[in-house]
Parts: sequence; C-alpha cells; structure tokens
Amino acid sequence: MVIDAEVEKKEIIARYRRLLRKAKPILNEGDARLIKRAFTIAMEAHKDMRRKSGEPYIFHPLSVAEICVEEIGLGTTSIIAALLHDVVEDTDIQLKDLERIFGNKIARIIDGLTKIRGVFEYGTSAQAENFRKMLFTLSEDVRVILIKLADRLHNMRTLDSMPRNKQLRVSSETIYLYAPLAHRLGLNAIKTELEDLYLRFTDYAVYREIADKIDDTRASRNKFIKQFVQPVKEELDKLNIEYEIKSRPKSIFSIYNKMRKQNIPFEEVYDLFAVRLILETPLEQEKSYCWQVYSIVTDYYTPNPDRLRDWISTPKGNGYESLHTTVMAKNGQWVEVQIRTRRMDEIAEKGYAAHWKYKDTNATHESNLEKWLVRVRELLEKQDLSALEFVDDFRGNLFNEEVFVFTPKGELKTLPNGATALDFAFDIHTDIGAKCIGAKVNQKLVPINHTLKNGDQIEILTSSKQKANEDWLRFVISPKAKSKIKELLKEDKRNLVEEGKELLARKLKQLKIDANSQVFEQMRAYFNVNSQFDLHYRVGKGTITLNDLKRFKDFKPSSPLKTRPLEQVDVKAIEQEIKAKGRQEDTLLIGEDMDVVEYKLAKCCTPIPGDDVFGFVTVNEGIKIHRTTCPNATELLANHGNRVIKAKWTSQHEVAFLTGLKVIGTDRVGLINDVSKVISEELKVNMSSLSFKTDQGIFSGEIMLYVNDTRHLEMLIDKLEKVEGVVKVTRFDSRAA
Repeated sequence: MVIDAEVEKKEIIARYRRLLRKAKPILNEGDARLIKRAFTIAMEAHKDMRRKSGEPYIFHPLSVAEICVEEIGLGTTSIIAALLHDVVEDTDIQLKDLERIFGNKIARIIDGLTKIRGVFEYGTSAQAENFRKMLFTLSEDVRVILIKLADRLHNMRTLDSMPRNKQLRVSSETIYLYAPLAHRLGLNAIKTELEDLYLRFTDYAVYREIADKIDDTRASRNKFIKQFVQPVKEELDKLNIEYEIKSRPKSIFSIYNKMRKQNIPFEEVYDLFAVRLILETPLEQEKSYCWQVYSIVTDYYTPNPDRLRDWISTPKGNGYESLHTTVMAKNGQWVEVQIRTRRMDEIAEKGYAAHWKYKDTNATHESNLEKWLVRVRELLEKQDLSALEFVDDFRGNLFNEEVFVFTPKGELKTLPNGATALDFAFDIHTDIGAKCIGAKVNQKLVPINHTLKNGDQIEILTSSKQKANEDWLRFVISPKAKSKIKELLKEDKRNLVEEGKELLARKLKQLKIDANSQVFEQMRAYFNVNSQFDLHYRVGKGTITLNDLKRFKDFKPSSPLKTRPLEQVDVKAIEQEIKAKGRQEDTLLIGEDMDVVEYKLAKCCTPIPGDDVFGFVTVNEGIKIHRTTCPNATELLANHGNRVIKAKWTSQHEVAFLTGLKVIGTDRVGLINDVSKVISEELKVNMSSLSFKTDQGIFSGEIMLYVNDTRHLEMLIDKLEKVEGVVKVTRFDSRAA
C-alpha cells in the first residue's frame, strides 16, 4: 500500500480541528492550549504506529476524544485523557511524565485506562484482572469508565480489520461487560450501538437479515406513523408548548433478543418501533404535562394496562425518566409510546455526563447513580475475591430492571427485580439479614424467600438464634446480599479451609505432586470447584480424600498438543504447529488437523459443519470446538480470550454430527409416524433419540439426529415444516453434556 504522507498529515489536522470545533462550546480559557499539547505528545508518541486497517494510529485517540465530547458530553480533562489513553501502554512515555505536564487527576485517569503488564498466573484471566484495575479508578473518577466506553465503541466500529478470533473476543467482552455498564450509566445510545455491533460480528447472517427487514418495512412504517400521530399532533398544538415527535425502530439486537427468547420470526415481533413525544416544559411542570399528553394519546388509542411504565415518579437506578405506554392502533397493531421532556431525553441518551448539567435542578437521579457507585466501592474493598469472582459479582450489579419497595416508615428502597425478603433485610443492614427468620409484607407473614413486588411494604422479623446457611444463596439475587452471605459463611468455613490447606500440602508431598499454580488449576477443573478457597474447604471437610487425590494423579488430561506437556501449551504454540503443516493461515481445520491437535466438539452447543465456530484450549480436555452462538461462548471469550484459537470446517461430508431439533404443532393421529418417515425414509437421516408429549391438542417433541452440515439441517427443517400439523421446527441452542 502506497502511503501519501502529505495527504495523511492533512487528514490528521482536519480531524484535530473537527475535535476542537465540537469541543468549543465547553472550553474555558487555556483549555485549547492544553488539548494542543496532549495532541502533540500523542502524535509524536504514535508517529510510527499503524492500526490493523493500515491507517495512522493517531486516528484512534482522536476518534475516542470526539466520542467523549459529542456522544457522551464530557469536557477538557476527558479530551486530554482520551488523546493520551494509549501512550503509557504502547510507547516509552511514563505515567510520571504525564503527571508532571498535566497534573495528578489526568494521570490517574490514564493509569486506570492502562492495561496491566506482565505474565498472569496460569488459570487467571488477564481480561478480568484489567477490568478490575479499571474499576478501582472508577470508584474515584467515573470518567475512567466513560472514556473506556468511548474507546470500546470506536474499537467496535473499526473491528472489521481484526482477525476472526480477535473479533469474537472483543465482541464477547463488549456484550458481557461494556454494554451492561453503558446501560447502568444511562448511556442508552452507546449501549444500543455496542449491542448491535456485537451481533454484527458474532452472527452476521442474522444481523443482516433483521437489518434488511427493518429497511424493507421503512416506507410502510413511515406512512403508518404519520397517520398514527396526526390526531395526537392536533391536540398537542392546543397545549401551546414546543414539542418534537420522533419514531425509531427497536434496535437490531433487541429485536433479535425478542425473536430468540419468544422463539418467533421477525414478522411476529409486535412492537417493532416506538413513537417518542419530547416536550419543552419548565422543570416544575414536567410531570403534569407528561400525564396530560398521556391522557391525549389514550383518548385516541386504547392502552394495554399491563404495559404502563411510570419512570417519572420513580426513575430507574441509572437516572432514566420517561412515561411508557403501549397502545392499540386502528389497524390492530400495538405501538409503544414514550413521553418525556427534553431534559429527560438528554439524560436518557447521554446518561451520567448529562446529570452534571442538571445537577442542581434534580438531585434524585444522581443519588441513584451515587448509590450504585457506593455499592461498587464496597465490592472493590473486598480484597479476597479472585478477579473472575469479582467480575461475576460486578456483573450482578449491572441488573437491568428494579423493584421499588418501602420500609415500615415509608422509606423507598430500590432492589433488583426478583429480590426476596432476605435481599431487603441485607439491604437494610448485614446484622438484620444475618438474623432474618421471616417478614411481614403488607401486614401478611411471609417466608424469607418471598419474592417482592413493586409497592410492597416490608417489616423484617429477626431472631438471635438464626444463622446464615448455604441455601440462602439460592434465592437471594442482589449482589450485596450474596456477598454478605458468602462472607458470613466464609467466617465459619475459614477454620476448615486452614486445616484443608495444610492437609492438602502434606498429601501432595506424600504423592510427590509438585504444588504449583498449574497443578491447582488442573485440580480445580478435575474436582469441579471454582476457587482455591473451595478446594481447601472440601479437603478440610473430607469430601476430597487421599484416594481422590491418587485418582487425580493417575488422571491424564488429553493434552491440546500431542507433542507438548500442558504447561507449555499456548495458543501461539498451537498456531505454529498448524502453520508447520505448510499452510499460510493459522486456523485449525476441523477434520484435517487431528494428527497435530486433539479437539472435541463441545456438548453444550453441538456444532456441525457450516456453523461459525472457534476453538477453546481447556485445562484438562484439550481443545473444545464451540459455536460462536453457544450459550457459554460469551463468558469463555470475555474472560479467557487468550485461550481462543481460530477454527473452521473442511469441506468433508462423509462424517455425521449430532444435533437437536424441537418440533411444535397441533396433534393428530399418525403425526409422529409422518415426522419420523420424513427423517429416516425420505432424507435417510439417523436418529439417536425421539421424545414427544401432547397437552390438550398441542404437541411438542425433541429429536436428536445426525446431519452432515447446516445446509443438510436446513433442508430437513424445511421438509418437516411441510408435514401437516407441524407449526414450527427449531434447532436446539444447547444440549446438556
């Protein structure tokens, strides 16, 4: 590729000027000079670097800074940190140099954005460790996470140029952590785009299909919306206030989620789009105007009483305020209508950053976010969690829906949707949770696992004889209750753990097993425990005996490489072995490379040729091949991306692969016979199991059968759907091992 240095230089300057233009309204005196200095340092530091796409690296920090200003609404400090966010990690510049020039605050933010260098202990997760480090800074300065979200958004927008395994890893991290985080901070537009981009890179065919269908229905949708809002507009004009009417289709990812969860085609997703009414009103009249407009809409269209959501009286935990209703249009179609003011709309789109603008006018939303940050800080202070346990707990803090309940004195408490009386007890105080024996909900006596509903008033009953037990963890869902119960249980367990630790060390010495981190990782996998703590606990309790340890010693994990012991195996080594076969690419060919690498097809998603797949290096079972849409894929890729290997199918057809189909329809005599005829006689497919059940004229069945590839499977589904009485045939997402 021929690079015209002059053209590139002009483009860099043009982008820098565009950033300054967009930042101009928020700049104070002297800010432009500081931004120029940061830009000059970043330019010099990255001058010889290029992105995978071939463009100059400086385009990336410039784009991240622009997203911070334009899409999140951040100021000068964030622009400087965004411009410099990669220099410490990727160049010779030290953090102390930046601190000397720009001060401690900016240096701390950049430190929070810099990945940890060095080798991680085997079995830990580099991604989880880095995420934890970033969140330590979040508890001091929320801008770290906002800039990180801008960085992640730009990386997702430019992911095309990355190799397939990188695309899968980055996309999975995004949906696993960054999209829920954007949601929690109220960055709705960014959350939606991250989710859509995740789908685009993990299942492009489905993404394209939904996007095309949205485009195909655009003209008829616009015509319908015009007719729908006409009578409402006439009434709104009489109110004498400024307003704006927007309509937009639901995001591709949310449509995909609905199709998947409800197992329905695109055509059956009933609320494909929403109409948004944005009002310009004085702050003190916001609520009354919103309800007035609700009254106008429901005068013309019948509302669905189960679909009214009032987030004006009680905003969501991320500060979101809006009035939602779903109404029936004249053509029999359901339409979601969102009613909000300009201030509410800006907070809904730009989230946390927009709160500063309205900080003095309305403190309640910020306090919800502040409460959440306090919970994050509490979590961060617990040092005994491994990075993976920490990330898991943290994700629990990113719940989507909330339930609003009251104390006996009428104080409002916000808990995750599905919370129980015990969650409420721990939310009040750890001691009350630990001694909780039951509750009175709306004056009625209920057990501690009673699920709470919006508006419940709860009084907790306690007893000094009560003690926390393992069962409690099964029905509490709030991260606070879970972590407090674990702590209480850990106190009781600690003595056993100490005994177990000493006992295990003695027994390993006796069996001449070297007690290193690699062996502990293999033991955790072999005994199916999540942490070292649990391993020691089970040894101390006596559930793991000397005989079990002898069996572990004799157990030979199938090594990912036949030619190497497990401790030396890494993805790079495997890729080198594959390349050594004289091929250009470092992709595992399923069906050809069995002589180089041992691999198995994962039972959780039963991949077949034609599926988009990846290889995952396990601790004890060699390489497992998973579908990219596997229920476990997101977690594996997000936490252990360094163990992922590119894989694809060869064009062989003589091998048959096991997969599952679910068949639903209306029952009739001879139906099962017709279904099995199509499978075994017409298409000559072998079945491994068949189970059908009927309930009041509706039948559903599960069939496990052997197919060659996805084309073969699609032909089979097509034939089965033509059988009289069959309504729908779908492939299993997952199959238990």
